[in-house]
Amino acid sequence: MTGRQENNLAVALEYETGTREAPRVIAKGYGAIAEQIIAVAEEHGVVIEANPHLAEALSGVELDESIPMELYEAVAEVIAFVLRASGKIS
Repeated sequence: MTGRQENNLAVALEYETGTREAPRVIAKGYGAIAEQIIAVAEEHGVVIEANPHLAEALSGVELDESIPMELYEAVAEVIAFVLRASGKIS
C-alpha cells in the first residue's frame, strides 16, 4: 500500500494478514523515488490509497521498521480499505 501527496511522497507498507506483527515501512521517498514506488505497486496490482497526512507521518519511520503505535488506527483503516478494494473482505 502506498500514500501519495502533492509533493510526490510515497510510503509502502508490508503487512501479513493474520499475523500479530505490525505493518512495516518497506519503501519511502519523494519525487522520482515516489513515482518508482507507485509504478512498482501498480505493476504488481497493489491497491494504492492516497492519504497525504498518513504518508507524511509514516515518512519518519525508518525502512524495515514497524509503524509506531500511535499510527495503528490510521493504518488499520487503510488496511481495511485495501482488503475491501481487493475483494478479500466485504
